Amino acid sequence: MTGSAQGGLPAATVADLYRAACLAELDALKPGNVHSYAPGHRMVTADFVTSADVSAPPLAEAGARVGRRVRGGVEATIAAVGQNTNLGILLLCAPLARAAEAPGRLSEALSAVLATFDASDSRDVFAAIRRANPGGLGRAERHDVSRDPADDGPVPPLRAAMEEAAPRDRIARAYADGFRDLFAIGLPALADARARGLVPPWTTTAVHLAYLTAVPDSHIARKHGPERAEAVRAQARARLAGLDLAAAPVEALLAYDRALKEAGLNPGTSADFTVATLFLDALLSARGETS
Repeated sequence: MTGSAQGGLPAATVADLYRAACLAELDALKPGNVHSYAPGHRMVTADFVTSADVSAPPLAEAGARVGRRVRGGVEATIAAVGQNTNLGILLLCAPLARAAEAPGRLSEALSAVLATFDASDSRDVFAAIRRANPGGLGRAERHDVSRDPADDGPVPPLRAAMEEAAPRDRIARAYADGFRDLFAIGLPALADARARGLVPPWTTTAVHLAYLTAVPDSHIARKHGPERAEAVRAQARARLAGLDLAAAPVEALLAYDRALKEAGLNPGTSADFTVATLFLDALLSARGETS
């Protein structure tokens, strides 16, 4: 990353940028996911708008640890809309929000955040995951989030628990590899879209499609198996090859959107990473940094 680094951002700014990223993601046509062009999976955009609004204060709470931000955001969301709409978003955005408060380069602050979790982070993140109860979570021999970590003895470090889950979940992998997908897939896709003259919401669609075609979606893998997730990725890559987003191909994308939803396939992790990419980009801009 290049560019000058400024001081940390105030909580109000972080909250505003988080809300804006969540809303921008909803405005974009993201095949298989929930968006303003079409509902899906028994959810509507209004639930996600409310979720963004109520989760912003705990996500941006000044000085709060990552676990507290995630748990607070999930609790506020469940209280407001009665279902899990943003666990993945909060897990990705909470470390970014905490890092955004620190002076110096954001990438260095993020590395420090990921290296300094404590037992409270584990307890709060595990509790948030249990409360949200995401579909297809399954069980694990070690660090199973369906149980209180204290039930298995000493509370495991959060990063160790995420490393355990990394092979099967890209959000967990982000905690283990320094959020590599954001920097290697999301930000480059956003920069390329802008360089091609795209404007929102099509820049956001470009980011979502970059994730959808680059890596198997963890949400699909949890619910339908890793082979199905890889098949969806390969199909998306073939079906969307040569698609010109500058031509605003709404009908072509909606046709694919319907096909995925009729098959019960929701690339929700790709959508979560899309929000996090927009949030990270906005934080970098607000801090005077470039990616």
